[in-house]
Amino acid sequence: MSRFRAEIAEQPEIAGRLLVHGAPIANKIAARIRQAASRGFAIAARGSSDNAALYAKYLFGAKNQALVALVAPSLFTHYARPPRLEGQCVLGISQSGESPDVIAVIEEAGRQDCITVAITNQSGSKLARAAELVLPLDAGPEVSVPASKTYTASLLALAIISQALNPDPSFEAALASVPAAITRVLEKEAELEAFVPGLMGPRAIVLGRGFNFSTAEEIALKLSETSYVLARAWSVADFEHGPIAIVEAGLPVVIVDGGGPVASDLESVGARLEAKGCHVLRLSDESGLPEELTPITLAVRGQLLAHHVAAARGIDPDRPRTIQKVTRTW
Repeated sequence: MSRFRAEIAEQPEIAGRLLVHGAPIANKIAARIRQAASRGFAIAARGSSDNAALYAKYLFGAKNQALVALVAPSLFTHYARPPRLEGQCVLGISQSGESPDVIAVIEEAGRQDCITVAITNQSGSKLARAAELVLPLDAGPEVSVPASKTYTASLLALAIISQALNPDPSFEAALASVPAAITRVLEKEAELEAFVPGLMGPRAIVLGRGFNFSTAEEIALKLSETSYVLARAWSVADFEHGPIAIVEAGLPVVIVDGGGPVASDLESVGARLEAKGCHVLRLSDESGLPEELTPITLAVRGQLLAHHVAAARGIDPDRPRTIQKVTRTW
């Protein structure tokens, strides 16, 4: 078994631990945000963490009615022209907490007297030291290069903060059921073998919308880095505005469906692509979670799928060529 697969299996336990240890910290973060009357969120992240930030854009927007901006770190580093951040809660998401450009955003936000929050797996990292408040993921060491447990823990941490900002009993109950929902996904891993033959070629498209646009991006990233499949993600809405012109018979298309108001759009585009001869693979959620939390379980399904594709292609997912576990960008 690869280390990647072993770390995927740790996620129910990690989710349960984070729900217990993260809730009191999230309550402190929420109290500080309310005290400062922050108007919205500015989030800095890279790689898989950037996909978690995209999830936050939908989550905080829908559940907390907050405007979320995903910042461009190069404005803070290469261009040295940081935007004004007054009134924002500035979040830095980084599994290692060592990405210099994400740290630069948090440091500048501190200079501008903003609330700063770090979500990281390393509570002693530079990012954690730079931030006013820290929500540790407490996921344990992640050895495999592709992120698995730290990604879903980042999503869950964001959901815990969202719940602390606007408590909702039904969402609280749904959060408590996340570890069991992940376990059910792991138990149905064998179902994913049927998807593998369609992803043995050199390229693929991954489509999602709403909360699971972030999941489409994350699955495309996982297929690219573990299996060397050139995978490209789009929101269904953007895909129909032009990129759909690239489709042809045999093109593999993964559709990430977490239900909710966007489900009909996903079903419609899937039918159109099948009519054009595309190899449509529907990755659906069967966890019973509300749509807002399906990016967690669907990300786990995507990780398992990437693991199986890598194995079928004879690639070691733990050591993708040319990349390292900690990437430092400016």
